[in-house]
Amino acid sequence: MKVILIKDVKGMGRAHDEVTIADGYALNYLIPKKFAIPATTVAKQEAEARRKQVVDRSAIDAALLTQNIASLAEARIVLTMKANEKGHLYTAVGAADIVAAAKEQAHIDIPEEVIKLEKPIKELGTFTIPVASAETFGSFSITVAAE
Repeated sequence: MKVILIKDVKGMGRAHDEVTIADGYALNYLIPKKFAIPATTVAKQEAEARRKQVVDRSAIDAALLTQNIASLAEARIVLTMKANEKGHLYTAVGAADIVAAAKEQAHIDIPEEVIKLEKPIKELGTFTIPVASAETFGSFSITVAAE
């Protein structure tokens, strides 16, 4: 039976793909759980239109993210955290803290999942933050200072 996937299904395909699967699996699992719909002519056309919207939207998001990364590279972001006399922070700085600081100080909104920290920052200093999403790569610097 041919169905069009509504959501990504592991080992089967991505949303809006047309796949051929066993009738029982489609009728008893995928369709009732709203993971797929039967592949009719109208459903195929709608899936193609949705796929095009998703591609267009991801292109717009990638362009916006590239622009935001370039803006962040020029911005000066400083996080003030409590630290001991040796320069070690009491709390680690993670991706969520960096996103909040970028939004507050530079007025630039980036999603948390694009920040690729190897480990949380636990010391004072200036750090290069890598950013990656699909084909978009870049980095920017932040400074962690003591209160």
